[in-house]
Amino acid sequence: MSKTAAPKKAAPPPGCTIDIKDAKVQDAAIKIQASYRGHRSRQELREKGPPRILKELKDVVLIEGSAARLDCRVSAFPDPLIRWFKDGQELKDGPKYRYTFEDPDVVALVVRDGTLSDLGKYSISISNTFGEAFDSAKIIIEVPGKIKKGPDSVKVKAGQTVKLVAYISGEPEPDVGWAKDGKDVDEDDRLFYDIDADTTTLTIKSITVADAGKYEVFVENSLGMDQSFARVDVI
Repeated sequence: MSKTAAPKKAAPPPGCTIDIKDAKVQDAAIKIQASYRGHRSRQELREKGPPRILKELKDVVLIEGSAARLDCRVSAFPDPLIRWFKDGQELKDGPKYRYTFEDPDVVALVVRDGTLSDLGKYSISISNTFGEAFDSAKIIIEVPGKIKKGPDSVKVKAGQTVKLVAYISGEPEPDVGWAKDGKDVDEDDRLFYDIDADTTTLTIKSITVADAGKYEVFVENSLGMDQSFARVDVI
């Protein structure tokens, strides 16, 4: 069997050869490596650091019986620890308060079954090994005007003082009125009513037979109205 010569390698075009032992080539390689390490370090600095809030919390309105959601966008690497607070007290994730997370950077708190007690200032704490960020907003409660407990019917003797008390609620604060036998009560020194934070009281001094009748209390705000009745008999 005859031998054949190995094929000759084509010579590189002029100017394309590199001598890796050349001092200038080695110096350029060192600069390229340093530049790459610097780029990598700068990128790591951009990715790692204290949390930042990209979109702030906003006040929300919570209607009684419904749910409300507070949310914000955050930037944090490494992954942060999220904690929510109401008026300075930490809230635990559960049926009432639900922590939610949406990719890539939205965190939220859902408040369920809204009541007047949910009114307040809510804060978020976002922390990792590099630092911590905070933000806060308010939940504003809207509750239809409501009579939680109406006045009791009474039987009294002439000359006594009678007080009819109704327990009320509503946010915004409701308007309150009293009527007797379908006509608005005309207040004077003997017959008048007071309105407190959660009650209204109709007072009748030195009651007479003419004061007997059907008394109505009503409350109303922009979300709704309610009313209740009581009977006053004078004996």
